[in-house]
Amino acid sequence: MALGFLKPHDLPVNLRRLKNLSLFSTLTTRELKIVDGLLHVREFLAGEVIFDEGEEGQALYIITEGVVSVCREHDEVKETVAELTVGNFFGDLALLDNTPRTAQVRAKEACKLAVFFRADFISLMETDATIGYKISLQLARTLAERLRILMSGSPRLEAI
Repeated sequence: MALGFLKPHDLPVNLRRLKNLSLFSTLTTRELKIVDGLLHVREFLAGEVIFDEGEEGQALYIITEGVVSVCREHDEVKETVAELTVGNFFGDLALLDNTPRTAQVRAKEACKLAVFFRADFISLMETDATIGYKISLQLARTLAERLRILMSGSPRLEAI
């Protein structure tokens, strides 16, 4: 391993998972290790609320096991907007600001999530601007893609 370069299939499982996420796909192995060190693992039981619509957002969540449902209340009726599985992430707007959550997310089945707190992201941007820039750019691309899906008239965000 000259200069510490790893091929994607040589990466440990946790780093490979991160590398496969669009949010972290442009990071080097060294950068992935730094981000991995900032993630916190949380487990939720089936039916457990991960966060409620209207709560202050404080973190982004990455699904490492299980399935979650994203629901919004419209005219006092809860509507499922998306079901997300392993490899997807949600709550990404919380990395940018502390405005209220726009949806409720609930574990559809028992799940394990890697949590990236906004405070850790802000600190990372201050200590390693390159990593912060790469994640911010990918986050902007993800948000733009989701906005395009919504503007196309699709009633559900299946692709998130």
